[in-house]
Amino acid sequence: MTLTPENLHGVNVAMVSPFQANHDIDLEGTKQLTRFLIDAGVHGIMTTGGNGEFPHMLREEKQAVTAAIVEEAAGAIPIIAGTAASGTREAVLLGQDAMAVGADGTIVTAPYYFQVSEDALFAHYETIATQVDLPLVLYNNPLYTGNEITPALIDRLAAVPNVIGLKQSNADFGILMENIRMNGDKIAVLTGIDSQFYAALAAGATGIFSTAACVIPREMVAIYDLVKAGSFEEARVLQLKLQALNRYLEYDPGYVGPCKAALRMLGLPAGPVRGPLPEVTPDEEAGVRGGLEALGLLG
Repeated sequence: MTLTPENLHGVNVAMVSPFQANHDIDLEGTKQLTRFLIDAGVHGIMTTGGNGEFPHMLREEKQAVTAAIVEEAAGAIPIIAGTAASGTREAVLLGQDAMAVGADGTIVTAPYYFQVSEDALFAHYETIATQVDLPLVLYNNPLYTGNEITPALIDRLAAVPNVIGLKQSNADFGILMENIRMNGDKIAVLTGIDSQFYAALAAGATGIFSTAACVIPREMVAIYDLVKAGSFEEARVLQLKLQALNRYLEYDPGYVGPCKAALRMLGLPAGPVRGPLPEVTPDEEAGVRGGLEALGLLG
């Protein structure tokens, strides 16, 4: 399907990359998890992003995971491939890989490791958008990349063909608001922070790229549906209820290990994390389990 600012909305899952016990990719598990998420009513899936452990995957593994998700989805929902890289050339090649296996779009963080100028960031994204013929979602996550995609830069990039959206993962809610003000009529603006979901929708964001939705997709979709129906108080109450789990799926103690631990508790494919990412500690695992129990998801 053609991904546009108008149909980039709702709950887009930042999906884990399931691994086998020996840390090889688990393509059957990937398909099984994809089917679980689609059946739960999510609006899109983001492959091989941070929650998918992209920095620790080989190029061919990223393409294989995205291909498996695209195959299982069979056009039911948009599949947006994470194709971030520190270098422009690699990001282009990853985008072309995603295009070759039928992804509907790409999502790309700012380059990481080297800090670069705003003009260099603009050139990075413009080159990708020009050389990869897929809709492109900007992904601002300065805590992890060290490079901020400012609202002013996003305003410049919104005029570049193929740039259709933004995942805003800066915890500063004011920056999300500024992006909605400056660019919400040009591109889709989505939050990337689960605890902000209700507030972001109320402020005019079109949706979320969500780690939590990998574990509790129905509940995250329910928040979106409630807001769209004008049931703001019900949505607010549900957002607070989900916080018992969501607080483990953001920045501390690191969201990938807790997300995979939660999936394992629910009997869903996940497997281990790849090093050097840590598995959850016993205390963290108990906290995740308590969050799931508070939502009535464990017996």
